[in-house]
Amino acid sequence: MILFPAIDLKNGQCVRLRQGDMGQVTLFNADPADQAGKFLRDGAEWLHLVDLDGAFAGAPVNAAAVEAILKTVKIPVQLGGGIRDLARIEDWLKKGIARVILGTVALKKPELVKGAAQLFPKRIAVGIDAKAGRVAVEGWAETSDVTALDLARRFEDAGVAAIIYTDIDRDGLLQGVNAEATAELASRLTIPVIASGGVAGPEDIDRLKAVLPQSKKGGGGIAGVIAGRALYDGRLDLRAAITALKAA
Repeated sequence: MILFPAIDLKNGQCVRLRQGDMGQVTLFNADPADQAGKFLRDGAEWLHLVDLDGAFAGAPVNAAAVEAILKTVKIPVQLGGGIRDLARIEDWLKKGIARVILGTVALKKPELVKGAAQLFPKRIAVGIDAKAGRVAVEGWAETSDVTALDLARRFEDAGVAAIIYTDIDRDGLLQGVNAEATAELASRLTIPVIASGGVAGPEDIDRLKAVLPQSKKGGGGIAGVIAGRALYDGRLDLRAAITALKAA
């Protein structure tokens, strides 16, 4: 499994939200590129970026901060937030983003996602953010009637690299990753799943490792985990977590 340190971007700064609430913001670094460099020095092999403003605006807002990060680090970077058309996808891939995450359009324009996955094999991920198992879109401002599993199944055999599954009810709260729900989702898919939301410390790494065999029943399994606030608060040591996951 891969550990993805998260850099969430708002107003050009590195922040964390509570349950996606733009009114509950904690600033961790005014210079996101500096934060990316710190993660790199601590052993990060991937980065997970989210343009929070872009997710609400429906178009990239923090492009300058993303580009500064790309100039600072040479490890793979995945990016989501406000990417809603093929031209924008292609633009980010040309700029050096390794993997584009599509969330809102996965629900509203699934054919766009499938077409992008065919054009750019293994460089498109589907972001599925769920409240009580139901998919939320538009920066989590809207909740649909579609379940996370039903949406994920629409992209089986489409060529997407991964499903990034976020439990919104736990995101940013340090309540523990929903390992069981993530494993259950992964066990019913052939697409690898990346866990997100609620990572509080090394015990969550252990919980994900414990459910890894169950998650592989469908073939994809849990391929990684995204961590944010726990890394910034010092509750989770990046180097130690990476080492633990490599042994999984």
